[in-house]
Amino acid sequence: MSATMTIKRACLYIYRSSGETMKIRAISVYGLFGRHDHVVSIFSDGLTYIHSPNGCGKSTLIRMVSLLFTGEIKELAAIPFERMDIAFFDGKNLIVERSDNGLLVQMQRNELESELTEDELRSVMRTTFIRSDRAFVKDAEGRIFNAVEAYAYELSVMLKNAKEQHSLKVPKYDNKMGDDEIINWAKDINAKLNFIRDAGFDVDMPSGLRFPPARYDLTGSRKEYLDLIHGLSEFVERSYYLSESVVVFKDIINSFLIDKDMRIDENDHVTFLLSNGIALPLNALSSGEKQIFILFFRMLFEAAPSSFVMIDEPEISLHVSWQQKIGGMMKDVARLRDLQVVIATHSPQIIHEDWELTNELRAGSA
Repeated sequence: MSATMTIKRACLYIYRSSGETMKIRAISVYGLFGRHDHVVSIFSDGLTYIHSPNGCGKSTLIRMVSLLFTGEIKELAAIPFERMDIAFFDGKNLIVERSDNGLLVQMQRNELESELTEDELRSVMRTTFIRSDRAFVKDAEGRIFNAVEAYAYELSVMLKNAKEQHSLKVPKYDNKMGDDEIINWAKDINAKLNFIRDAGFDVDMPSGLRFPPARYDLTGSRKEYLDLIHGLSEFVERSYYLSESVVVFKDIINSFLIDKDMRIDENDHVTFLLSNGIALPLNALSSGEKQIFILFFRMLFEAAPSSFVMIDEPEISLHVSWQQKIGGMMKDVARLRDLQVVIATHSPQIIHEDWELTNELRAGSA
């Protein structure tokens, strides 16, 4: 099954959190490096590309957005610029202006302005910044690790922790369902359980109850089946997001690989097997394979749903054919997770057929 097919299938079951999410409409930066004015239009979902000659500030621009929404105002202030505006689709505007006392950050709505603290900035929206120097990561103590090995270990821990919660928990429910409703709901849950099992997740099923049930199975066991179905529904809701991410991640990675296959073994370890059955150490992956692993791990397992993701130079170490392919994969993940993804790139192959999604930055004024 292709990654695109898996993502489309997963979209049938996606769970989205309720509540309003801030979406960026445009990013404007004035006086960048004392000479550039840039206005970047952002699409409400999917991808937005930024391209420019070297030195015009495309990587700096997305880094500025990351520093702003993580509340790192001192680092933001160290970048030479006069003003930055973030316009949202709901009509709000976040304005950052340089003053004699540093940076003044205000949220504007209907001509009313309110100053924001660093803590308040962190709560405006969730962001993920995937830097160009992403091959290594630092922990809280400043130690440096190979990123692929660190993320593979992190995924293993996530899976182990999730699988420890494999017992059924029956919530309180209203017993007012007809037989047809019970049978149809059970079939829907069973389809989702089969999808979850593709990621190695399973659940403790009680003995003596066939699932999904037929109408005659409900005779004499109606209460037991209602308990089971409600418990399985709770398990699916609890487990689906991670298992969906695992299935999509494996399919995307394997769609790029040649003569090898990424798997997750019975101990929840990420492994790569050559076509001859020999296991390949993670540090023996090619530089391009490592880049693909890192990029999609962070999009699927680190970026929060409905958040803002910035990726700097995804073309690093990728063959032209992979560059042409990766944009479509990222677009599918963005749709699956309701992400706004902004990509800064030098490569026309990354943009490929999506030039209507681009912003070109030029030297000087916008």
